[in-house]
Amino acid sequence: MSDTPRPPGYPHEFERSALLSDGRRVLIRPIVPDDAPELAEAIRGADPETLRRRFIGAAPSPTPELLHRLTTVDYMRRFALVARDVETGRGVAIARYEGLADGTADIAVAVDPAWRRAGLATILVRLLAQAAVARGIHTFTAEYLADNQPVAALLADAEGAGATLIRRGITQFQIALGEARTPQP
Repeated sequence: MSDTPRPPGYPHEFERSALLSDGRRVLIRPIVPDDAPELAEAIRGADPETLRRRFIGAAPSPTPELLHRLTTVDYMRRFALVARDVETGRGVAIARYEGLADGTADIAVAVDPAWRRAGLATILVRLLAQAAVARGIHTFTAEYLADNQPVAALLADAEGAGATLIRRGITQFQIALGEARTPQP
């Protein structure tokens, strides 16, 4: 997808084009450190509701240290994918997992509002699940706001996903990868 040199361990096999349910196309690839400026712009320019849902409150300030942490991954225990609009090259979504302990990983997804309800989050989660299973991760977990309907809808398609209200307004889910069906596009 690009002639730009990639970091060591960069998994080229996760580069692909995807057709969304509304006919738009995106290019998906693993994140690289060069994505930091655009990620900072996305955090600064995101609508308040997206930030509230993604960060369960206020977004962190996109400091150089935070951006380095988010864009420099080992592609094993820490893995992230970005999706770009084929027409403009602009980033429209990001999905990541962060390995925890005992084969589990925390997952997070953020999709630009104009790109929601077209299957993009589902595609990204399925690709993350493939990467995770190949790297010895067997369970995804996450916490999300109970009123986050896009996440609830995504999880409704995932057989075997368990969700539990853990405190006022926060839901935690867990899904076994490989044993349960991951969300279908």
